[in-house]
Amino acid sequence: MLSSQFRVSFPIMRFISYQQKNFKTAIKKLSRRSQPLAQVERTVTQVIDEVKEGGDKALLAIGKKFDRVDFRKAGDLKVCEAELKAAGTSLNTKEKRAIAASRKNAISFAKLSMRKNWTAKNAQGAQVGEIFQPFERVGIYVPGGTAPLVSTVNMTVALAKAAGVPEIVVCTPPAPDGTINPALLYALQQAGATEVYKVGGAQALAAMAIGTRTISPVAKVFGPGNSYVVEAKRQLFGLVAVDLLPGPSEILVLCDNTAKPAWIATDLLAQAEHGPDSAVVLVSTSEKTLKSVQQEVEKQALTLKRQKPLREVLKKGSTYVLVENMEDGVQIANDFAPEHVLLIARKEKSLLPKIKTAGAIFLGNYSPVAVGDFLAGPSHELPTGGAGKSFPGLTVDQFQRRTSVVKLDRASMEKSAPIVEAFARMEGLDAHGRSAAIRLEK
Repeated sequence: MLSSQFRVSFPIMRFISYQQKNFKTAIKKLSRRSQPLAQVERTVTQVIDEVKEGGDKALLAIGKKFDRVDFRKAGDLKVCEAELKAAGTSLNTKEKRAIAASRKNAISFAKLSMRKNWTAKNAQGAQVGEIFQPFERVGIYVPGGTAPLVSTVNMTVALAKAAGVPEIVVCTPPAPDGTINPALLYALQQAGATEVYKVGGAQALAAMAIGTRTISPVAKVFGPGNSYVVEAKRQLFGLVAVDLLPGPSEILVLCDNTAKPAWIATDLLAQAEHGPDSAVVLVSTSEKTLKSVQQEVEKQALTLKRQKPLREVLKKGSTYVLVENMEDGVQIANDFAPEHVLLIARKEKSLLPKIKTAGAIFLGNYSPVAVGDFLAGPSHELPTGGAGKSFPGLTVDQFQRRTSVVKLDRASMEKSAPIVEAFARMEGLDAHGRSAAIRLEK
């Protein structure tokens, strides 16, 4: 068996080969749909109820319990203007330029994909169209903790600003001493956040959706997070709009023997270092490539800082699959519905349109996912856990509210009324028909 050929100091990854008798059964476990774990669901329900009942007091208590930060009063939750302005003093020029370059690409991409107002005439001559207006107030969650995601600011807040949202509320978890990473604060200030709060986890989503004395409610919530943050979005949907379900990071690499093993290993490890809930999958037609990548993963992992999450992911969240052909690999990718797909293959052009459930697709050896995470332009907030079967990644138009517009004159009303009356008769709604007919009476 393929797995017997791997003896490493890092945890043995899960290997599946098309040559196995139980291959189809083993592969079925890679077919996913987004659904919460029962424990996560119960915990989030409790957190939301506590915020609903206790407001700011609940935020302080939950923050002390989960984030180990002891704020004395609700006013301590808000980042003041002076903190935001001072954050930039600790960054060097190179760091500031990197943040600016990322933000510039994100805004440029957003402006190209912004939806615009339009009007036309239908078959009866009525004027129809759409107008797109920014939400008045949105809430954005930015992960913090051991890996403050400065890049997420540009991939979310900058898009809201580009869309013209006037009130951009951000929640991000503080360190135990009550501070927030200065690079993250600087990025928030530069991207256009109008309010920033030191609140993390499901309680942050609950506060933005329900509202407290300190945090006024928003119309829609955005941003990636852990499984508790994602579940909070799911439970709060309806009270507020939500963007998508972006949880722990993940990658599926689909390649033939043209892939460079050392490079592929870096992509797998880059996603694995996000945390223990991340998932990494390598699917290849080349057994030699699988072996080489595995060896590179072991070698490179030993040199990296985040050993604990790496070991957990490589033990529990890693799968290597040997497939007979690339088309079978595409099917696995669509069933897995990963956040990121890295496709490296001779038949790249023909395979690309067949991958339908990925949050983002990266093509070729020279396209590391990290460039998408930090710089390329499209938002890195993407569906995970199989949610890609139902949700796309974040786009700027999700910060816009769509409204349809209809205007008729007498001529178009004369052509429309008989059709309206016919539908009214079929559906037994005579007032509908009358509302059209009365406008033509002399």
